[in-house]
Amino acid sequence: MPAYIQGNLAVEQRTENKVKVKETKKIVYRNKTLPVQEKLLYLFTVAVCVVVAGVIIWRYAQIYEMSSSIQTIEKKIANLEAENSILKQKVDALSDHQRLEEEARSRGYSVADPNQTKPQGSTKSSGQSVASKTPPAGGAASKKTKDQP
Repeated sequence: MPAYIQGNLAVEQRTENKVKVKETKKIVYRNKTLPVQEKLLYLFTVAVCVVVAGVIIWRYAQIYEMSSSIQTIEKKIANLEAENSILKQKVDALSDHQRLEEEARSRGYSVADPNQTKPQGSTKSSGQSVASKTPPAGGAASKKTKDQP
């Protein structure tokens, strides 16, 4: 301690009894690190868990996508069914016999009498052959469709 205490040299220096602490050294035992094989095992286990979780999430994404596409297709089917029913009603209304008769009369057609019709194929006496009564090759009757051979 310095001899000069608070501006006075005459003051007796006090020595305080200091408590002496005995330092003891503590022996610390270090745990050994994990062996490389065990570290690799843990790393491999974590990697497998991540891959499995990724596959599960990917499958759930596919399921969600398929579900949403199924819902859109079902909506389209419902719309098409509604449109089909409307078209069937129109077909039924347009194919009504009374409406067809009225339409035919408005266009100048009349109901045929039984005496007006002639059976086909019995007109050989007029000098025409059966081959001449067939429609021409370029006519609508000679066109073949998928349904007709």
